Amino acid sequence: MLPPVIQNLDDIHQALQSLPGGDADTANKAAEREPQLTKPPGSLGRLEDISQWLCRWQGRHPPTMGAPRAQIFAGNHGVVKQGVSAYPAEVTAQMVANFEAGGGAVNQLCNAFGVGFTIDALALDRPTEDFTNAPAMTESECVDAFVFGMGTVVDGTDVLCLGEMGIGNTTSAAALSMALYGGEAQEWTGTGTGVQGPALDRKTAVVAKAVACHTGATSEPLQILCRLGGRELAAIAGAVLAARYRGVPVLLYGYVSTAAAAPLEAACPGALDHCRAGHVSTEPGHRRLLDKLGMTPLLDLNMRLGEASGAVLAVAILRGAVACHNGMATFAKAAVSGKRD
Repeated sequence: MLPPVIQNLDDIHQALQSLPGGDADTANKAAEREPQLTKPPGSLGRLEDISQWLCRWQGRHPPTMGAPRAQIFAGNHGVVKQGVSAYPAEVTAQMVANFEAGGGAVNQLCNAFGVGFTIDALALDRPTEDFTNAPAMTESECVDAFVFGMGTVVDGTDVLCLGEMGIGNTTSAAALSMALYGGEAQEWTGTGTGVQGPALDRKTAVVAKAVACHTGATSEPLQILCRLGGRELAAIAGAVLAARYRGVPVLLYGYVSTAAAAPLEAACPGALDHCRAGHVSTEPGHRRLLDKLGMTPLLDLNMRLGEASGAVLAVAILRGAVACHNGMATFAKAAVSGKRD
């Protein structure tokens, strides 16, 4: 199903009210097959649930994992001038070049697990505004990035791993999450690229100031994305929406990607049903945000790298779930006695 044309925030709201619900018939086929497989009922735990989830959102049974893909978006943030990061803003462009040359951690993980990879940079020469005193993006800028993200979703992708690169974007994630769900700035703010001590205190104060600056808009989730997000966050949100319409399940990784998707769920509960959390970051706000979204991560490896790395690692788990669901013999085929009534 093709996603609708998006020209403004109202169009996004309308698209959220018409989301495809997933294919219940294929999910039921997966559920019917599981008890027939040569294992005690429920013995594969979450792998069984993953198979059904993939069937529902891929719209087919059996599920497939032959074409997973990682998509990274990169953006620069004006709030970096407040000293919230251990690295300067120019590192964003330098890391994009590194990804393009195949030198990033995510490149190695994609190669190891057979995952396609794309990196897209969004106007790195034009950082967003410093959101401690102005909206990060105008509605037009936010929608442009959102629509760009929508356009990157390719039909036939078995699962889409979404990630980001952007110096300063954990500050954006913390402010966005706090604006959506309340609480104190220190509950949402972590070390990001490695800030500690007074630098972390400064980052926390910046998050609090930013949310206070935009208090009047915190009742409208998509406005929060405009005011406290970044181009790469808006693009991630757009990719999440397009994936829902195109029948592509999504693996989110990291605090920033999850925060980028959260406004969709806040605007329309159930909007992230086709998404799973591949990994929980060591950023304290990420675990808190996943709890708010009702997501249980597949992995917890003490990572905080971003760039879709944890989602790509979780592809191995999805491959295992599909292999077991599709390849195991049934009790009848293997001539194994089933469970007694």
